[in-house]
Amino acid sequence: MNYKRLTLLCGHYGSGKTNIAVNMAFDMKKRFDNVTVADLDIVNPYFRTKDSSEEFKKAGIRLIVSEFANSNLDIPALPDDMYALTDDRTMRAVIDVGGDDRGALALGRLAPKIKEENDYEMLMVINKFRPLTPDAKSTLEVMREIEAAGGIRFTGLINNSNLGDETTAEDVLKSVEYANAVSSLSHLPVVLTTVRKELYNTLNGQIDNLFEMVLQKKPID
Repeated sequence: MNYKRLTLLCGHYGSGKTNIAVNMAFDMKKRFDNVTVADLDIVNPYFRTKDSSEEFKKAGIRLIVSEFANSNLDIPALPDDMYALTDDRTMRAVIDVGGDDRGALALGRLAPKIKEENDYEMLMVINKFRPLTPDAKSTLEVMREIEAAGGIRFTGLINNSNLGDETTAEDVLKSVEYANAVSSLSHLPVVLTTVRKELYNTLNGQIDNLFEMVLQKKPID
């Protein structure tokens, strides 16, 4: 993938965008020195980028995340240093935006400067196996809600249709038709189709723009 300075990831709850954010950050680090992950997902996420904080630290990847992440407090607070995302143009960053239109409201604070610089991708993570996005029409409705809340239009799609560890190669292959339907309806390209590491060799060459991922595991308290 050819990364812009800022890569914004949005998607409905359970779409898997945080796993993608983590994997993208490590992929970016192979090419760029100054890499940051920002977690703006402050509305009850399934995973937190903070779960990978030790791995980020070892790799020299900066993490911007709410101080309340991984706590029992449900406080919609964003870190003060999130403004570095727009102010420090030496960094490459992947931004994990909220899981729906309410979560995307946090993006609205950064949207004017992001659009002014115009060096970003706004990618919708789609997953046909989630209950609220099983088809192209329902997925497009979620996309439009997020765009309205965040103040930025999408530029592309990431097909992350999966069933976690139970995902088969056939599941991923069957999801391509769904992703193409969303692409046709939204007039946006499918920039990546993700696949967990164990299935990559099986599917490589069968699907365009395949992105290998290591699934993030949430620590047990």
